[in-house]
Amino acid sequence: MTDTADILDSTYAWARLAVSLLIAVICSAGIWVMVLIMPAVQDEFGISRGDVSLPYTLTMIGFALGNLAIGRMVDGLGATRAITGAGILLGAGFVMAAMAGSVWILSLTQFIIGFGAAAGFGPLIADVSQWFLRRRGIAVAITASGNYLAGAIWPLILSGVLETYGWRGVYWVLAVVTVSGMIPLALILRSKVPLAARVRSDEISETRRRASGIRPGALTVLLGLAGVGCCVAMSMPQVHIVSFCVDLGYTAGIGGQMLSLMLICGVISRLISGLLADWLGGVTTVLIGSALQCLALFLYLPAGSLVSLYLVSAIFGLAQGGIVPSYAVVVREYMPSQEAGRRVGLVLMMTILGMALGGWMSGWIYDMTGNYRLAFMNGIAWNFLNIAIMMLILMRTRTRAMAPA
Repeated sequence: MTDTADILDSTYAWARLAVSLLIAVICSAGIWVMVLIMPAVQDEFGISRGDVSLPYTLTMIGFALGNLAIGRMVDGLGATRAITGAGILLGAGFVMAAMAGSVWILSLTQFIIGFGAAAGFGPLIADVSQWFLRRRGIAVAITASGNYLAGAIWPLILSGVLETYGWRGVYWVLAVVTVSGMIPLALILRSKVPLAARVRSDEISETRRRASGIRPGALTVLLGLAGVGCCVAMSMPQVHIVSFCVDLGYTAGIGGQMLSLMLICGVISRLISGLLADWLGGVTTVLIGSALQCLALFLYLPAGSLVSLYLVSAIFGLAQGGIVPSYAVVVREYMPSQEAGRRVGLVLMMTILGMALGGWMSGWIYDMTGNYRLAFMNGIAWNFLNIAIMMLILMRTRTRAMAPA
């Protein structure tokens, strides 16, 4: 491989993207396992809906911190070492979770699992983003789709394991699959972006940043706050859809199917958003997705029949799937490549903390009210915060661009 900018958007870059997507699908199983087994864990330990949401919340906190920490490792050590270490950590976490004797121990092990699973999200997105320029939006979207593909695929695969061997058996299966899959694939990602390619990409980012008049630090803070807002809203259906369906008299399997449908549609949304980001830019793409997500949340309020729930879940997935990866596109549009892992990791960490906060808040509101109606309204309120921030960024950018020299 020569030290040339021609490597950007090349055949090698697309092959590397395919490997990254497979790693993301395997790695992200740990994020969705609690959504699948939540009712079974609640029954075994005899705890409330709010308490059984705690392992998921700790998962997302670990996932958030892992995005930042492993993202920095990718900047300094490269993708192969970072992902290999994460695979070992994940395997150990799954084994410990399978032997957990209380919801508190399970919560702590889910924190470890979430931390390791982060390698398949922000760090991989940051790495992939450095290999693309013209098609960066769609490349980032494909990588981020691994997270949703995992949510769509693993619940269907593991449902039989859950019914036959219980929720502990699910963890044993994931321990074997994760270690045997992630480590060999990580070895394929040993190459680093040539210097000439980094320079070319950074020149374009710096030109765009100066034209906008927005400092990198200020943009990072605004994107982080927006990420919290959109993901508190996003977490209500994603985290509680199975429990929501059980409350309405349907089986956990029906809820799992709705989650899978939601996430499959989320994959479609991410791919469409990637194309939009290459055409309209990351900020506009985030704003479009946020507005559509807010509309979908309103549609959940009157839904109750199977047909309406399946339909709204599909609409929700199509609306919100591309929001989070578009934040990474915004970061790479305005900031240099040597900070990619740290900046992308920080912004995505904030989105994940929003998921953790929203997952817990929804369970707490349910315990206080006995239903999820106010939890949906809470999500809508946070969604409006996200829309306001993205409108501020968009209008400031356009105002600066249109101002006379």
